[in-house]
Amino acid sequence: MVLFISVPNVSHYMTLFLLLVQQLTTMETALSTPHNIQISEVSCDSFRIAWDMTPEDTARATHFFIDLSRKEGRDPNRFKHRDVPTKLVAKAVPLPMAVRGHWFLSPRTEYCVAVQTAVRQADGEYLVSEWSQVVEFCTGDYAMDHLKQLLGKAQGSAGRLLRFSVFYRNQHPDYFHYVRMECGGLMRPALKDNSGSHGSPINSKLKGVFLSCNTEFDTGLPPNDSPYGPLRFQIPAGNLLNNDTNLYFADFYCMYTAYHYVVLVLAPAGSDGDNFCRCSLPLLDLTANPFLTYIPPQRPGEEPLFCHASDVILEVLYTEPLHLEQGTVVEISGHHQMSQTTANAKKDPSCKVCNISVGR
Repeated sequence: MVLFISVPNVSHYMTLFLLLVQQLTTMETALSTPHNIQISEVSCDSFRIAWDMTPEDTARATHFFIDLSRKEGRDPNRFKHRDVPTKLVAKAVPLPMAVRGHWFLSPRTEYCVAVQTAVRQADGEYLVSEWSQVVEFCTGDYAMDHLKQLLGKAQGSAGRLLRFSVFYRNQHPDYFHYVRMECGGLMRPALKDNSGSHGSPINSKLKGVFLSCNTEFDTGLPPNDSPYGPLRFQIPAGNLLNNDTNLYFADFYCMYTAYHYVVLVLAPAGSDGDNFCRCSLPLLDLTANPFLTYIPPQRPGEEPLFCHASDVILEVLYTEPLHLEQGTVVEISGHHQMSQTTANAKKDPSCKVCNISVGR
């Protein structure tokens, strides 16, 4: 009797084995969730971001997904799609990664950010990690370069210079009564509010007494009408604007109107206000700028010359207390209907005259 033994087809099993190995090697394992999110070098319109990944994921990742939203009024844990990019897809680069120009970031605004890592596969789909934890951060104020851009815009709107002789502050009688009775006659510096450009470094940081100096074209005197009250404190211009004071540019804005405001800071040299402004604001030449100038006497017996810009409304923040006895309080004869307050009024973000490209 002849016995036949069936021998397995070795080549067939080898082929199956190789196919299995190929499938196993091509299958992507899950990416770990990014953790330890770090935000650094924050400016008014950019930041750098980094996070921790395993060495394996660092080598495999081809893209980063970044989701950014404003903190205010939103649940930072809700993303429209948790497995696909919602805001920014960036090619994987060494961390930290600079993020700028991808959004119109606003200065001094709180944001929430989360990230995913991803591997782009042969079919064009992405293998993605889970979203990281949500991290909050706040953008900064305008840097000096941004303020110089804004200064350039303001210079184009200043108009010709007109002479003036006094700084003044219009208020209601209750204000001056309070100053006399409760403050010993001192108008004390108050914290600047958040009106105007959101990125101005003086907002909510610098104290001062707001003064005006604009005059009427025909008379060269302050206007009789005022929305702030029928009483006016006025002080000779030379008491505040002289060689012992420094002048800084702080803001240029409008509030959905045809006219524009320029905010200047007048600080006695060496004062706390001067020290703050020196690090944060562009310094103006007192004798040669388009907004507010002081020309010393050229000959004995001459008076100094003071001029203000004619086509913008100047708001001058004087950083030291002013005593009522340094000037006079007079009643003005025009209309004094109180207007709506401009405290914390926002700048028009659509105005092409007074906006720069780094947020509003």
